Amino acid sequence: MDHPPNARPRRWAAAAAVALLLFGALAALLAAHGWAPYGFERDAADWSAAHRPAAARTAAEVVTSLGTGAVPYLLALAAGAVAVRALPAPRPTRRAALLLLAPALWLIAGQLVRYGLMEACARPRPPHADWATAASGFSFPSGHSFSSVLCAGLLALAVTRARPAAARAAVAGALLFAAAVGLSRIYLGVHWPLDVLGGWLLAAGWLALGTAALPRADRPRAPRTLPHRPG
Repeated sequence: MDHPPNARPRRWAAAAAVALLLFGALAALLAAHGWAPYGFERDAADWSAAHRPAAARTAAEVVTSLGTGAVPYLLALAAGAVAVRALPAPRPTRRAALLLLAPALWLIAGQLVRYGLMEACARPRPPHADWATAASGFSFPSGHSFSSVLCAGLLALAVTRARPAAARAAVAGALLFAAAVGLSRIYLGVHWPLDVLGGWLLAAGWLALGTAALPRADRPRAPRTLPHRPG
């Protein structure tokens, strides 16, 4: 069944609104609690601190490193490269460059938004004595969780558009990647569970917001027609 041309952007816009409203509700809930951890968050931190054998800690440090530094931006650039390859030939140079850079630029813009919110909320991190890795800044929303959802989601969406048959595998891989990075932050003692949930919700909203505009960016343009001259 065919959908109207503007139906998909509207669905993505609705998804963005839902995710961002949930993020706002979570932030309001934490603010009302004085940004202090809830009991279940303390329990999760205590359990993690008591169950960190060397091998598990090393594995968690490797996983958590994938949510920061160059990796998220390389995945975003990979998403752009997949989108460019999906363009029908001949590929206009300007449009190809825009599609190549758009995911990375959206990730950068999202990081600025996330950092501003983190500074505004100023939620303290778990006690430093429980940390098993280095961390800086405030706790909510989790930057690693945000980055992993956004970069993996961008790549999954690009793969889905280019190869619809690979959609399920791409989405499953993105979900697994984001879940592993987010949970590693809790396990390593540098974030409370609701910090991670906040990062996931904010990233989902930001991803959906950008995707709502994407169909207009990569839709094939109508061929130009020269004015008819009577002859």
